[in-house]
Amino acid sequence: MNPIWGPDAVAIIWHWPIAVYLFLAGLSSGAMMTALSVEWMNPEKKAPWDAFVRAGVLLAPVTIIVGLLILVFDLTKPLNFYKLLLTYNLQSVMSLGVLLLLVYTPLSIIYAAMRFRASLESSFLGGLVRAFGGILDFLERHSLWFGRLIFAFAGGVGVYTGFLLSAIQTFPLYNSPILPILFLASGLSSGIAACICFGLLFFEKEVSKSTTKYLLTMDLRVIPIESLLIFALFVGLYFQGGEKAVVAITALSSGSWATIFWLCVIGFSIVIPSVIALTALKNHAYKVNFILLNAASIMIGVFALRMYILYAGQIYLGV
Repeated sequence: MNPIWGPDAVAIIWHWPIAVYLFLAGLSSGAMMTALSVEWMNPEKKAPWDAFVRAGVLLAPVTIIVGLLILVFDLTKPLNFYKLLLTYNLQSVMSLGVLLLLVYTPLSIIYAAMRFRASLESSFLGGLVRAFGGILDFLERHSLWFGRLIFAFAGGVGVYTGFLLSAIQTFPLYNSPILPILFLASGLSSGIAACICFGLLFFEKEVSKSTTKYLLTMDLRVIPIESLLIFALFVGLYFQGGEKAVVAITALSSGSWATIFWLCVIGFSIVIPSVIALTALKNHAYKVNFILLNAASIMIGVFALRMYILYAGQIYLGV
């Protein structure tokens, strides 16, 4: 067990690496869904790809791989991780999640290879890419259906990050049917923000102003949904009464994590993006510095949400 800092100090089971994993898995899911949504806007359905397509399909495999590495090394016996790949219990959320990630991760790598094929062929990986050229050609001819398949798995990963906690019945803040939907929505929000941020920073020449405005509009639509889901999470707990009502009240009003919720979760993921949208980006004006600030704020807020849920769920037990 690991001690948590501050006046709320208690022994905890899951600590910050789990929050980082949940954040990166959600971001990967959101980035892939965002990239595919932008790609399907392309009437030609072929290269040159938009900056946000390239950013999303690159972020998706990188973030899920980094997240899984963090998760594996956080295990008590990381060298025994392979056993999860050999033994499955279809009634276990963990086993279902492993199966989902076992399919989604290589598919996201393959899709990234398809969209960066020209660059890879001129690199040290050129021989490997050419060796699988026939498979990539086949997938490219059926890229719409292949993309839809990956979109479904990406959505599954986003929902799974919430189910991973909601299946734990001993912690009232975790055990809510709202949590998987909230994590999917917030993961999509962070994925959109990450695509915007990395697209503008690393693929500037391929940025489309119309697509930028489209993604900003999409994120502004996700934020109210995320807000309603957070509201529903705590209202649902409160009206269940008993210890769950106590958890809902104390988690929002007592201790350092309640402060983090209002300042970081609500402040960075809802208030600041809304203020920027209504002022600096009013009428979706194309102002790069404010767009990057907006994207960074959303990613910080979504990460704060993962940290808050993880720690507050173990601290506020209603007893």
